[in-house]
Amino acid sequence: MTIALPRRLLAEFTGTALLVTAVVGSGIMATDLSPDDVGLQLLQNSIATTFALGVLILMFGPVSGAHFNPVVSAADWLLGRRSGTGLSPRELAGYVAAQVTGAIAGSVLANLMFDLRAVSFSGRDRSGGNLWLGEVVATAGLVLLIFALARSGRATVAPAAVGAYIGAAYWFTSSTSFANPAVTVGRAFTDTFAGIAPGSVPGFVVAQVVGLAVGVGLLAALYPDAGAAADQVVVPADDQATGSRRP
Repeated sequence: MTIALPRRLLAEFTGTALLVTAVVGSGIMATDLSPDDVGLQLLQNSIATTFALGVLILMFGPVSGAHFNPVVSAADWLLGRRSGTGLSPRELAGYVAAQVTGAIAGSVLANLMFDLRAVSFSGRDRSGGNLWLGEVVATAGLVLLIFALARSGRATVAPAAVGAYIGAAYWFTSSTSFANPAVTVGRAFTDTFAGIAPGSVPGFVVAQVVGLAVGVGLLAALYPDAGAAADQVVVPADDQATGSRRP
């Protein structure tokens, strides 16, 4: 990528913050509007997240690629090493730091918008083998989807496809598809519908890392040259923004 790293990190911070704001804020609104119907709350939360994710990818993708997820960034680095594409170790560290701090900021922003304490750690326990398995499935599927799109030259449909996948995975996984270590950490900072107890965070993150390994393994088997398209993940950064082009 030719766009200056500080600009890309700002895009990753802001995009991840707004994503978590959408997840947490829509969860709060859902419980206010439908206090006695958890299924309807989840529907409202998942629809808002689906639309917000698609829009945010369109908004920030031309600057940073719109990863918003340490798992995606780590896969980008892992798969791109052999072909000299994707993130460098220094860029990966910067992306992960921006994503995690952005996610925390997003929870704080959502709490404040709804007149709650800026930080209120969640008491919602989300632990158990079935939930961790759900996170493995959700994360592996996300990695496989994103890199399959990039490898097949269909990265332009990523905003719709990624949003649709996450929206669907809210419902077909037992964990409601966090599939993102940064978002998991951020959601610990809100004691609302979308929250997760701090003590449950490590189990989710470990499951997501396992999902990363499964997703990368499937990609290696199905798309052996997927790393060659690592610069196109999630969507290609716009070289014209700096007046430069990739070689």
